[in-house]
Amino acid sequence: MGPIQSPEVEAWATGFPIALLHLAVALAIFVVAAALYALLSPNREIGLIREGNSAAALSFGGVLVGLGLPLAVALAASRSVLDVALWGVSVAAVALALFWVTDLALQGLPQRVREGDVPAAALLAAAKLAVAAILAAAVTG
Repeated sequence: MGPIQSPEVEAWATGFPIALLHLAVALAIFVVAAALYALLSPNREIGLIREGNSAAALSFGGVLVGLGLPLAVALAASRSVLDVALWGVSVAAVALALFWVTDLALQGLPQRVREGDVPAAALLAAAKLAVAAILAAAVTG
């Protein structure tokens, strides 16, 4: 009995490696963007999280989801590895810029996150998720 020959199996055999490549590119962009945020954020959330600051964990969790959402939409809208890379880097850069603007607009909240204020962190995370959702919708045209 030979290998199963069907259009579905052939499509999967061709498409699955490409899907894994697209995923790898998108995840690499996600990791780099999250690391950049962690390095450039005045809150230094990773250190605060290690110290047990729940507000920092909530705030950084919002950033992670906020980066992932537009990246996921960019990935879904892309047709090639170059598409994934171009759109992924673009939306990650815009998301990071929007998060910075959000921190400026909600003056005082980042400091309150450093102090462990969970309600302030929840509002900051929600604001970043909101701008990320709008950015994700903008990618779809």
